[in-house]
Amino acid sequence: MTARSESPPAPEGLAAALEPALGAPVEIAALQRLTGGASRETWAFTANGEECILRRDPPGRPGAPGAMRREADAMRACVRAGLRAPEVLVDDDGTRLGTAGLVMRRVPGETIARRILRDAEFAGARRVLVRDLGRFLAGLHALDPASVPGAESVADPLGSVWEKYLAADDRSATFERAHEWLVANRPPPSGETLVHGDLRMGNVIVDSAGLAAAIDWELVHRGDPLEDLAWLCLKAWRFGEPLEVGGLGTVDELVAAYEGAGGRPVDRRAFHWWLVEKTLTWGIGCMLQASIHLSGRVRSVELAAVGRRVAEQEWDLVELLAPDARNAALAAPPAPAQPDDPARYGRPTARELLDAVREFLTREVMPSTDTKVSFHARVAANALGIVERELAQQPVERPTDDWTALALAVRDRLAVANPKYLAASRATVVRRPPAPRP
Repeated sequence: MTARSESPPAPEGLAAALEPALGAPVEIAALQRLTGGASRETWAFTANGEECILRRDPPGRPGAPGAMRREADAMRACVRAGLRAPEVLVDDDGTRLGTAGLVMRRVPGETIARRILRDAEFAGARRVLVRDLGRFLAGLHALDPASVPGAESVADPLGSVWEKYLAADDRSATFERAHEWLVANRPPPSGETLVHGDLRMGNVIVDSAGLAAAIDWELVHRGDPLEDLAWLCLKAWRFGEPLEVGGLGTVDELVAAYEGAGGRPVDRRAFHWWLVEKTLTWGIGCMLQASIHLSGRVRSVELAAVGRRVAEQEWDLVELLAPDARNAALAAPPAPAQPDDPARYGRPTARELLDAVREFLTREVMPSTDTKVSFHARVAANALGIVERELAQQPVERPTDDWTALALAVRDRLAVANPKYLAASRATVVRRPPAPRP
């Protein structure tokens, strides 16, 4: 999928940067912008007929100094160890490319999670992908952290993310209850290794045989290896599928593959703690993305819609920490509906106006050949659905002094934000948290 860019990379700069790796002269062709990536640009092109990928900082928006070199060093360390990562041809601080970036050989395969999870082409890959991911993480965590000199330790990931929450304008009683639990139940560290930081469906390339490469190394750092295992198992990365690891398999299968490939023994209580911590981290991340839109720094329907995904992460925390309360909330009657009354404001009613705008988006805008416009039209149509469901739901004041009351409040929000997520939850088997240590 492609999108327009007003500042494409200069072919002559790409050619000059690649000459040490490919030899002179280098001919650049078929340059096109790829979608995806909030902070980096990704471009596909050919160099002397060979398919390549450029990741770069957007012109005028430089990233942290040394960040591209850190990503490149992480991938080089993986390739040297025989792990599945792209081959880096060059990394540059901006001297030749005009902005910091790196060039890799293109790895054939698919990154779109919904296709990997559903298309017949990847049926064989789905049978082995959890195993491949477990083995990959075992290999990554066995690497010498010194092989990636720029990878730094995060002293207290929970403290760091909670500082961001406290600086935000929004508040969540569920997040605060989960934070209390995390502080009271913090496990001892499992060790310090290289951590990918964002290994999940969407950040892996998959071919018909399984894992082809782990990509997007922007968050690589030194940390607890359970961070990677837990992040991979977030419900957010299942894309509607019930299985725990990216919608592909179970935690038991992942741990067996990880430990069988030499990974450190996984303490299930500590793993559960990290699963809660990472769910909270993503929920706060959704909240902060919405704040970027609300503050006016970047006006974006996509960022605005992400803010309503906070309810999904609140619900996931209820499932992780209070399954009985979750079950009680699912069994309770829904919040009463508020009728759409035309007598007060006339016709078209608010709901009818929403229908008209949604029809325009779905019939006229979404079929656009501009993939970015089409995607944002779909997001906008979903946002209208959220508004419509909120207008129809009668507000109910619910206490939040215990997990059951909290679960009911979250259920009401989720019924507005994403009723499909709530419906899928009814079919999800929720594991009871591991018993606390005596």
